[in-house]
Amino acid sequence: MKAAVWYGARDVRVTEREVTPPGPDEVLLSVAYCGICGSDLHEYTDGPHSVPVGKAHPASGARAPLVLGHEFCGTVTAVGSAVRGLAAGDRVAVEPHYRCGACPRCRAGEYNICRHFGFAGLMGHGGLAEYATVPSYMAHRLPDDVPLEQAALFEPASVALHALRRGGDADSVAVVGLGPVGLLTVLLAARRGIRRIVASDVNPARLGLAARLGATEVVDAREEDARLRVRAACGGEGADVAFEVVGSQAALDTCLAATRRGGRTVLVGLGRRVSFDSSTLVDNEHSIVASVGYRDTYPELIRLVGAEGLDLRPVVTSVIALDDVVREGFSSLLDGGDQIKILVSPSAPASKEHTPAAPAHAGREGDSR
Repeated sequence: MKAAVWYGARDVRVTEREVTPPGPDEVLLSVAYCGICGSDLHEYTDGPHSVPVGKAHPASGARAPLVLGHEFCGTVTAVGSAVRGLAAGDRVAVEPHYRCGACPRCRAGEYNICRHFGFAGLMGHGGLAEYATVPSYMAHRLPDDVPLEQAALFEPASVALHALRRGGDADSVAVVGLGPVGLLTVLLAARRGIRRIVASDVNPARLGLAARLGATEVVDAREEDARLRVRAACGGEGADVAFEVVGSQAALDTCLAATRRGGRTVLVGLGRRVSFDSSTLVDNEHSIVASVGYRDTYPELIRLVGAEGLDLRPVVTSVIALDDVVREGFSSLLDGGDQIKILVSPSAPASKEHTPAAPAHAGREGDSR
């Protein structure tokens, strides 16, 4: 089979690999779509960050060279001898969290912060391939009314949904950073009936899409002070909850300044070291919480998309072939153009202009998720 394999920074190769037959508790699926995530871009530009090198990951048993891709779905082609409830021909969305089931957090139901935290496609082999083998607990069977193209978006939508849950009840929210996860946060916040949703970014096209997805106000941070605009849009008091979906000091500063006294900032973006004024934080009784991955989100998304008609597809800007994943995928996203979410389809024909890609320039710290 063909697969996009990470060998090192700026070294992702579409190469032939053996299909791994499923073990007793695993399923083998033919991949329909796999999204490219900001985490994949970080591994491509200057990794390894999460990819295990030298020592295998304890949950997956894998190490580099490693098949990337954790936002995927497909059709089951074979199941292991101990698998129940799934069969060849089932269409499934993959929830790529590894879990041991035995550590204290797993026993408490908080498997997204398992002691052996990891994702298929980052810490184990993933879905940027024609076939993928995963533990059966990752596979969610899809009803007929959920298209596979939508199912490929359940992973980033789950990040947004879990962040909203971490934010708690709110009448007003600010979303700072309108990458795929930020835009899906806007969409799901609107779906939850949040009355005021203020979205901020520096990209006019993404601001326009946020408005179409349910933002009640958008703020171009290049042209005005997002902190003041958010506060003004929320009656001068500030938002109940702000979502930092960039991973930068500037975005965190905006969230803290734009949130009301007693409010909450939810950290979703993948950044490096940041700082804040602890006196101001204490004086305002402001909470900062982190949100990583998700848990128990796929059933809700399956219901929202299938039974209730939620459409996640507006964030998709391109569907490309596996052979084109570096040039039209990673490089295109890093070029800072109009791409938002790119899905890779192993069955799509390769571009006629396909040639080995030259290295792209380094990604910027704090790219919106």
